[in-house]
Amino acid sequence: MAKKEEKTNVMRILEQKKIPYTAHTYDGGEGPEGDREYGLHVARALGQKEECVFKTLVARGASKGIYVFVIPVAESLELKKAAKAVGEKSVELIAVREITAITGYVRGGCSPVGMKKQYPTVFHKSVENCEKICVSAGRIGHQVELAPDDLLALVRGTAADIVG
Repeated sequence: MAKKEEKTNVMRILEQKKIPYTAHTYDGGEGPEGDREYGLHVARALGQKEECVFKTLVARGASKGIYVFVIPVAESLELKKAAKAVGEKSVELIAVREITAITGYVRGGCSPVGMKKQYPTVFHKSVENCEKICVSAGRIGHQVELAPDDLLALVRGTAADIVG
C-alpha cells in the first residue's frame, strides 16, 4: 500500500483557498545550530536558492501587539526597520517559550499561514524578486513553495525593507 502524503494545516488552507503550491520535505532532524545556519541547511536540502527560502519570525511591539516578519533565511531581522514598518516605537522577538501559545506552531515550524490569529504580516521586500518562495508548511521538515503574490494576498501581508 502506498504511503499517503502527509498534509499539514498550511497545505489544507492553501487547498481550501485554491492556491497552487508544491510541497517539499527535508530531514528536519539534527541541523546546524542557529537560525541562519539552519535556514541555509533547509534551502540546500530543498535544492532552492537561499534568497527565495523564507523564515517566519514573530515579534511583540511596544504597544504589546504581535507582528509576523517573513525574511530570507540568510538574513537577520533589523528590529528598528521592522518597528517602523508596522508603526511601532520598537519591537522585540518573542521568547521561544511563547511561540506555541501565540502562533500554534513550534519553533522551526512556524508559518505565516494558519496561525491562531491573523497578525499583521510584513515580508522583506526581496520577496518581489522571487517567482516562487518557500515557507514552512507548519511542521518541521515540511515546506511549501508558492507564488509570493498568492501568499501575500492570503495573509494580507505587505513588503518592506526589514533586514539589516
